[in-house]
Order: sequence, then structure tokens, then C-alpha cells
Amino acid sequence: MEQLLDAALLSSTLRVVTPILLAALGGALCARVGLFNVALEGFVLVGAFSAIVGNYMLGNVWLAVLFAVLCVLLFSMIFGYISIHLRANVIIVGISLNFLATGLTTFLLRAIFNVKGAYYDQNMVGLPKWDIPVIKDIPWLGAVISGQSPLVYAAFVLIAVLQFFLFRTVIGFRLRSVGENPVAAQSLGIKVRRHQYGAVLACGVLCGLAGAQLSLGQVTMFTEGMTAGRGFIALVATMLGQSNPVGVMASSLLFGFMDAMGIRLQGFNLPSHFTQMLPYIVTLAAMFFFKDRSYLQDAHKAGGSSR
Repeated sequence: MEQLLDAALLSSTLRVVTPILLAALGGALCARVGLFNVALEGFVLVGAFSAIVGNYMLGNVWLAVLFAVLCVLLFSMIFGYISIHLRANVIIVGISLNFLATGLTTFLLRAIFNVKGAYYDQNMVGLPKWDIPVIKDIPWLGAVISGQSPLVYAAFVLIAVLQFFLFRTVIGFRLRSVGENPVAAQSLGIKVRRHQYGAVLACGVLCGLAGAQLSLGQVTMFTEGMTAGRGFIALVATMLGQSNPVGVMASSLLFGFMDAMGIRLQGFNLPSHFTQMLPYIVTLAAMFFFKDRSYLQDAHKAGGSSR
């Protein structure tokens, strides 16, 4: 058991949970304005691919992260325009964009890199690992926290920032009112569509960072469908966390821990197909105990509004 639960496992958990956490925070912002964004999977996949493309074309990892954010911003604008301006069913729009992201990244992988399945360049530099002064010298704690990529630390800082923004600022209160009662918010002069677009674009930024962490912070390569359901797990984390940044963090850590545990169990000669199922088994179990139906009701209202 000591070999199974050690500092390396918790360090791996922080690294693995970051894409899920960032995407879940983006989903929480969308949920706060009444948009049930099931396109998180596609957003993160586009971010992961565009980060590799940006690194390949620009030769700078930070410009690659910025390029990934910009690409996902454009992708999120499609979701925002169709679901907000054209008032289409957000569930259908999200599923369509997930399929679009899968096909688009597969096509561009062949068109840009002339390869199938995966692209890897041994000369490509990924995100750096930051050693935190003082903390890195603390036994056990330093091994867990220090040595992570900057996006890992940024993800946990964003939790505090979004918690303060949503519950301690005027704009945050207005944004929450849009999701709770858009008619009442509009009657008070609040620009409902403007806040919804802002939430969708912020979600795009966070998913762009999530994709960059996935392809540049963990493996420094891209494979077709490399998100492997992480966007959907992030959606479940958003629901379990009640769109509260702290709650989203807690639920994301649960899924990230099980993902890291699955990777660790492969070293104990367990079949990889079994260990890869662990995060999804936990996801199904979490949904079984999930009692809040407001998300389904909001999605139904969003679909009804398109008619």
C-alpha cells in the first residue's frame, strides 16, 4: 500500500487533474449563465491539437499556448453564436461541435503533419516544470507540489479568482442572475446575451489552457482523440460541484486521482483495459448519486427556447 499511495501518485494526480479542472471551471461559467455546454470535449481536443501546431509553427511554447487559446476562442464563438444568437438547442450544438472537433483535428493532422494517428517530435519542447523555492525542500510536500507545469498552478489559482468573482463582485452577481432568471435580469437592464457570450468565451480560454496542458504539459505530442472523454468527465465534475469553483475542484480531484491510480495500477501487472476504466466507473457512480435535476431542467428550457 505504501508503494501504491505515495507522493509520486499525488503529484501525478495534480498533473492529470489539471485539464479536467480547467475544462470544468469553463463549464461552470457556462452553467452559471444557463448554458449546458456539452462541447467541452471538443473544446479541449481543439486546444490540444492547436497547441502542438502552434509549437511546431512558432517554435515557442508560450506562443503555442496563446495560439491554442485563440483557436479555442474561435471555436467557442461558433457555439456561442449558434446557441445564443440563433437560439438553437445547446445539447445538439455541443454534440455537433464534439464531432466536428474530432473530424477536424484528424483531417488537419494529416494535412499539416502528413501523419496518421499521432504526431511526435523529439525536438519539440513542452511546458517547463517549475520548482517552488522553499517548498521544494520540504520532505514529501515538495515532491507533491513542486515540479509541476505553470498551468497546474494557474488552474488552482483560478479557483480562488473565480470564487471571488462569482460571489463577491457585481459582475459575478449579474452573471449568476442571468442563469437563474434571464427574464428578470433583462428587466433590470442586464445585457443577458453579453454575459452569456462572455461566459462562453471565458470557457474557451480555460479549455484552450486545458488542451495545452494535455498535449504540452503531460506528453508533448498529439494523438487522435487524445482527450479520451476528459471533457465529459469535466462536465460531470461541473454538475457534482454545483458550478461552484471549490466544489468543482473537489469533484475534479476525485476523477483525477482515479485516473492517476489507473496509471499506477498498470505497474502492478493489471490489464491496461481494466485500469483505464476506473475514471469512467467513478463517473457513472457519481452520476448515480447525483440528485440535482436543475441542469437537466435548464437544458430542457434552453432547448425549448430555441423553438
